[in-house]
Formats: sequence, structure tokens, C-alpha cells
Amino acid sequence: MPRSAPAPLVVVGDTLLDTDVEGRASRLAPDAPAPVLDVTDEHHRPGGAGLAAVLAARARPDGATHREIVLVTALGEDPADARVRELLAPHLTLVELPLHGTVPVKTRMCAEGRPLLRVDRGGGVVGEPTEAVHEALAGAHAVLVADYGRGVAERLRGHLADLAGHTPLVWDPHPHGAPPVPGARLVTPSAAEAAALSPPDPADPSAHRDGETGSLHGHGRRGAALATAWRSAAVAVTLGRRGAVLARPGDAAPLYFPAEQEAEGDPCGAGDCFASAAALALADGALPEEATHEAVRRAGVFVATGGVRNPDLWQGTPGTPGRPPQPDRGLRDARALAAAVRGRGGTVVATGGCFDLLHAGHVGMLQNARRTGDCLIVCLNSDVSVRRLKGDGRPITPQADRISVLAGLDCVDAVAVFDENTPERLLRELRPDVWVKGGDYGTSRLPEAAALEEWGGRTLLLPYLDGRSTTALARRAAVTRRSDPHGAEQSP
Repeated sequence: MPRSAPAPLVVVGDTLLDTDVEGRASRLAPDAPAPVLDVTDEHHRPGGAGLAAVLAARARPDGATHREIVLVTALGEDPADARVRELLAPHLTLVELPLHGTVPVKTRMCAEGRPLLRVDRGGGVVGEPTEAVHEALAGAHAVLVADYGRGVAERLRGHLADLAGHTPLVWDPHPHGAPPVPGARLVTPSAAEAAALSPPDPADPSAHRDGETGSLHGHGRRGAALATAWRSAAVAVTLGRRGAVLARPGDAAPLYFPAEQEAEGDPCGAGDCFASAAALALADGALPEEATHEAVRRAGVFVATGGVRNPDLWQGTPGTPGRPPQPDRGLRDARALAAAVRGRGGTVVATGGCFDLLHAGHVGMLQNARRTGDCLIVCLNSDVSVRRLKGDGRPITPQADRISVLAGLDCVDAVAVFDENTPERLLRELRPDVWVKGGDYGTSRLPEAAALEEWGGRTLLLPYLDGRSTTALARRAAVTRRSDPHGAEQSP
């Protein structure tokens, strides 16, 4: 019997229409000291709660059973409202409250990607919730409130307060909106919003309201004070490229979650990404600490891959039949790195393996491999590939952890995963100049040697340190587990 899809995540809040007008500004107007924008393109996308809901819908991989996303929002009858419906339709289930007026429209004028001016228009009064709204809220497995201070959260406040008592609820607040309902599992203000929503902190005079400065302890104190005032289980104060701090009511030592990567790019929508990732994690049973860690990671990836300007974000929905699978992020990075190094005449080096229980022999070989060229790409066997090659019980370390450990080494520039027994297909995509293997191989035993010959790649064998192997480490770990607390081995 096929497994039914999990109950939905319901996103509640104010949807906007965001428009980017792109162009070039190379001259000033003759009648005023203002730049003239020569328009080259125009893009429309849902903003506010609409963007948060789309990001939640896009967070599941292709072909996987994914949680339905339901957006409860207010829309009117203006052409802008019709455009929002059209943009949202491929991604989620839309449940509407009546809007007496028009959806807010925010237009950014951008010269070569840099905003020059923003024009805001539209807005209206949110009407009474329909029976469909009541049903959507009653069927929610988890709720994300993306409050932009335009009236949807306030109109549904009583229903949301009832849900908070028994349903995971994430509240993304706004200085112009009402406080979160008591009992929210997690509230996610930015540093600037937390400063605006709380009194000045005399112990942290450096905490300006730009969202980036101020001490981590100061942000944590504000988060703890807001958690107490709002009667929420936890508050995650987002700090942009610095990550986030998580505080509970009265917390004297909040948790700090640094960003895992330097994400350069347009941060527009990163807060919506953070809140939607946290809500999905809580819906899947995560603790607030785990949800915050996942949200920091996803927000960083979102910005690094182009943010709201990334075209992959708007192409269909996960699991849609006929939609081509999106390329793996690690493979995209590895491809781009290899092309860039080759483009400047450098030497691309690659190596591969399971790297299960990374040991000193691995590290020494990787360091030596990096010294032979200008970049090192590690081709990593996936969990499925390791299990097929090594048998049940392997890998000992799951794929995500193996990627994290390898990527943390200074000598490794990129990690790409492959599912097959050997990396021939991946090598044909990367086309390295040098393919490095540990000294326990012979060239006659390398099935990828023929592939390397296609573009003139060379195989290089490097020695491992004697006596180091994953198998030996696993055996010693098994013996240790059978030892008594004082270290004396017991008979099997």
C-alpha cells in the first residue's frame, strides 16, 4: 500500500507582489540630478508569505514524498492579484481570505543588479475568514505565520492562538504587526526587528538597528527578553551573514549558530527562507535547536545560489512528472571550480573514495594530492554506493557527515557525490588533469583509467601512512565498545 503524504504545513500571512525592473543607468536626467534607467527586463514573483510558502514547497527533492504546502492569504480582484495567483499556482494549494483593495506591490528599480529605488503601492482591508480557511487551519500539521503587518495574521489571531497550544507554530514577526500569539514554538525576528520590538539595551550600546552589528550576548539577551514577553518557547534572532542566536525565556546563555559558508549575494528573501526551513524542520519532529541549525544552513545556501533571482526556484514543483532533476549542488560547485581553474591554465586534481571514518592516512594523501595541482576535487561514494561495495553496516559515517568533514579540510576545494560503483561518469563531467589514488591500488586495477585517457588525464598513485585503515579503526572501535569502564577488554 503506498504511503500517504504527510499532513500539510500551513503558511499564514500577507502576500505581496514583488517586481524587479532591471536596466542600465549611465546618464542623468536633463531636468533633475536623477539617474535615468534604461529598462532591459522586468520580473514578477510572490513576496511576503507567498515567497515563504514557495520556498517551503521547493525544499523537497525531486521524486520524494513531500509535505503539502497550503498558503492562507488575502487577495483581491486587481490584475496584480491575478498575477500573484498565477505565480503561486504551480507550487502550492492556495486558500484565500477576501481582500477589500489590492495586493501590495513592491517595485525595485535596479541598475545592473543594484537597487536604485523602491516604489510601494496597493494594500487593502482583510475580510472575514471563509469555511475553507477554517478547514485549512484545522488540518495543519504545523503552521508558519509570515506576518508583514498587513492584517492577515491579526484577522486570524484567535485561531492561531488556539493552534499554538497543540501544533508546532513558527512566527516570523514584523515591527508593524501584532506580537506573536502565546505558545509559539519558535519566533524568528531579524536583529533589526528584535531591536525595534524591544527596549534599548544599556549593556550593549553597540547594538545598532542595522541587523548586523552588536554583540552576540546582546542579541541573545534581547531574544530571551522577547521570548519571555511573548511567552514563546524560543526566539531565534537572525543575524544575516553571521548566522543566528537561539534564546529561551530567561536564558542567560543562548546558543549561537554561525553561518556555515560566506554567502555573498542579494539577501532579499533570506528571512523567509530561514522561517520556512525552521517550520519544515519542526513539522518533521525537530527540536528548536535542530530547526535553527537547519534554517541557518538553508538560508546560507539560498543566498549563495542567487536567492530570489535563482531561476531554479520558480521552475515547477518538486516531484512534478516530467520535470528534469536539478543538478546536485556539490556537482555544480565542482564543475564551476574545474572550469575556472582550467580557464586560467591551472591543473585540476581529483581523487575519490568512500572516506568512511576519515583517518590520518586519508588526510596525508589528500594534502599531498592538493600539492600536485591548483585545486582538489573529492569524488565521494554515496551511502548507496558504499553499502553496495562494503556490505550491510557501512558506511559507518553517513554521507552528509562525510561531506562536511572533507569540506572542512583546507586541502579540499570541492566535494561531488556519485552513486555508481566507480566514478567514471563523474570524471567525464569534471575532466581532471590528474586523478590521484592511494598507494594500495595498481594502475591495472583502476576501471576509470580508460575514461581518463579520453581527455589526456593522468593517474597518480600516492602512498598511505602504514597501519591506517577504516577497517582497522572499525575493529578497534568494536573492541572498545566491549571494554569495561576502566578500559580492560572483556572476552567476546
